[in-house]
Amino acid sequence: MTSSNNTRGRPGRRPMLQAAVSASALSTLPFPSIMRAQGAPLKVGCILPLSGVLAFVGTATRRGTELAVKMYKEQGVNLEVSFVDTESKAENGRIAAEKLIREGNSILVGAWDSGTTISAAQAAEAAKVPLVVNIASAPQITEQGFTQVFRNFVTAPQLVANAVQRIKDLPRGGGFNPETAVLMHVNDTFGQSSRAAVAALWDRLGVGIKILDTISYDLRARDLSVEVAKARSTNADLVLPITRVNDAILIVREMVKQDWNPMAIIAPGSPGAYEKAFTDALGKYADDYIVCVPWWDPRQPIAKSVIDRFTKEYPKERFELNSGFGWEGIQVVADAFQRAGSSKPADLHAALRSTNIESHVMFGGPIRFDDKGQNNNIGGVMLQNQGTEPRVILPGDAQQAKPRLPHTPWSKRA
Repeated sequence: MTSSNNTRGRPGRRPMLQAAVSASALSTLPFPSIMRAQGAPLKVGCILPLSGVLAFVGTATRRGTELAVKMYKEQGVNLEVSFVDTESKAENGRIAAEKLIREGNSILVGAWDSGTTISAAQAAEAAKVPLVVNIASAPQITEQGFTQVFRNFVTAPQLVANAVQRIKDLPRGGGFNPETAVLMHVNDTFGQSSRAAVAALWDRLGVGIKILDTISYDLRARDLSVEVAKARSTNADLVLPITRVNDAILIVREMVKQDWNPMAIIAPGSPGAYEKAFTDALGKYADDYIVCVPWWDPRQPIAKSVIDRFTKEYPKERFELNSGFGWEGIQVVADAFQRAGSSKPADLHAALRSTNIESHVMFGGPIRFDDKGQNNNIGGVMLQNQGTEPRVILPGDAQQAKPRLPHTPWSKRA
């Protein structure tokens, strides 16, 4: 594993929410009224998969994290963030956390993958150092009695419940009236949790679509031709993939090869399709793919400010779920640091328990943590790739484009 530091000099002090718009367009950011320029920085350890099979998403999360650190430093919140790469191996979570704690970091952020996060949480718990979870959905993260975990991300059952509701809300007609589906899922901690959530919630929530088969595959598989052929043999109207980005690409490529054209591909709460790596790799074949996930809220002024800045800093990249929750992970830390007035882990822990951030980037209500450390106010949207860009198609009050259904046959794409 490797680590690197992201430190910059602290600029001069500024008052909260200036009337004039600054060069970095920060006037809409919800900085606390107690903000002040600070001396010693808060040392933050960030655990992410920056190499290996999850490198795409880990790097995207790092971009959002680094942007938030930079924007908060410009406002006088002095954060010093060190990154440790888990190499996409769940067992490295604890190793990374212990390394960062030994190096004097007062708070941890991470770790994207659920298995890695559970591993890191064990070290955080032993050392009594808070862990702010940016992305990881396995329910056990906040159900195992950890006292140091604060998760600003949805659980797998919450992800699936939101997705099921969005699928029910999709308009029927015009050749789109699905009656059957096939579920394909990666077999890691996240995939297993999501599969279990689908099994528990699908019929209970009354989707009215029968799941004909459930097909599992390995995260590191390089060929999914057999699994796609098996799914195709069901003749299902819908494909429900629970994926990471690499396997999502493999599934679509294999569907194109086998010329399998279901009514739609709808991912019930999983990464992959909205990521730039996916649309860059597949081009026109990325279009029409639907995914139900938490997302940045196009109605929020703060989202516009952050995305405008992201576009300037990373003109060739896309601000998406990973970047958004990477940014919010630092927002949660900065907010706690300001209110605690201290860099001691115990003081930060106490401040995190009273978190109440109303203005933030991602879709949903205020960021608050319950007794288990879970933020239950995160919302979700349904996205569809159109013109190789993810667009919000549901809910209606956040809609950026109308649903395009059924799926355009592969051979008829311009």
